[in-house]
Amino acid sequence: MLVVRLFILFLGLMVGWLAAGLLLGSAPGPLVLVNTLSLMLAGLLTAVLSLNRLERWVAGWLARFNTWYDRLSPRTVAAATFGLIVALLLSVLIGNLMRSLPFYSWIMSLTTTLILSVFFVGFAVQHADAFGILSFPQVRRKPGSKILDSNVVIDGRIVPLVQAGFLDGELVVPGFVLRELQTLADHPDAQKRTRGKRGLAVLEDLRQVRQLRVEDWDDANLSTVDDKLIRLARETGGKLVTNDGNLTKIAKLHGLTVLSIHEAAVALKPQVQAGDQLTVVITKNGQQAGQGVGYMEDGTMVVVEDGLKLRGKLARVLVVNNVQTNVGRMIFAKLDREGDAA
Repeated sequence: MLVVRLFILFLGLMVGWLAAGLLLGSAPGPLVLVNTLSLMLAGLLTAVLSLNRLERWVAGWLARFNTWYDRLSPRTVAAATFGLIVALLLSVLIGNLMRSLPFYSWIMSLTTTLILSVFFVGFAVQHADAFGILSFPQVRRKPGSKILDSNVVIDGRIVPLVQAGFLDGELVVPGFVLRELQTLADHPDAQKRTRGKRGLAVLEDLRQVRQLRVEDWDDANLSTVDDKLIRLARETGGKLVTNDGNLTKIAKLHGLTVLSIHEAAVALKPQVQAGDQLTVVITKNGQQAGQGVGYMEDGTMVVVEDGLKLRGKLARVLVVNNVQTNVGRMIFAKLDREGDAA
C-alpha cells in the first residue's frame, strides 16, 4: 500500500498547486512563490491528516476493480477493443464531414465519438463469442462441454454417470489436471500415490465409454488448479464438473455453471431410511408366505413382513431396508409394535 500512500500525498501537493494557480494567478514574484509553497504544504498536510481514511477508500476501490478485472475474459476485452476501434474510425470520418457545417464545433465531434463508442462497444461485447479468435485461439469453445476437476476424476462416480447418459456433451480434461494426477501418482506418499493412480485409471475407463479431449491450456500467472479451472471455464464457456464444495461456491460466484457430483448424490439420497415409520394400505400378498405389499403415494412398493393379515387395512410399519432395483425403488418393512393402525 506504499504506492497508494505516495499517490495520496502527491495528490495533496497537486491540489495545493492548483489552488495556488487559481487564487494567486501567474504573476511573478517572491511572495507568489512563497504563497504557492504554503498552499502546496497545506495540501500535503491535509493529505497526511486524511491518509488513513483515503487509504481505506482507495483500497476498497482497488479491491472492487480487481474483482471486476478478474471476471473479464480476453474475449470480452478483444470485442470491446474492436468495437472502440470501429467507433474511432467512424468518428474521424464523420468529423471530417461535419467540419463543413457552419455551426460546427469540437463539442459535436466529441459527442459523436461518445455515441459511436457506446453503441459499437456495447454491441461488440454482447456478441463477444465472435471475437474468440482475437484472444486465445488455442482454447476451443464448444457449447455444452464438461470440464473435469481432478477431485471428480479421482472420485470415480463420474464413470457410471457417463455410462447412464447423465453427462452429455464433450468431456474435457485440462492438461494441468493431467499433470496434477501424474504428480500425485509419482508422489512418495503412498496415499497420494494411490489417489493419483486411481485418477489415471478412471480417465482410462472414461476413455472407453466416451471420447475425452485434453485441453492443453495453462496460465502461468495462476498458481492453483482451482483458479485455472475457473479461468478455463470462463474462456471456453464450458460447465465445471466437480465434487469440491469450496470450488463449487467460488465458481458460482464467478457466474459459472457447476455440475456438482456431491450435490447430485445428496439430491438422489433416498427419502426413506431404515428405522423410519410409514403408514400404508396392504393391498396384496407378497412372494413369500405371510408377506403383504402396499404402495406409497409415489408408487414405491413396500413389502411388509407378516403384513398379509392386515390386507385391505391401514398398517403402521417400520422401514428395515431400502433397495434400488432395475425396476425402481423397493422398501422392506415390518409391522410396528402397535400393528394395525386402522
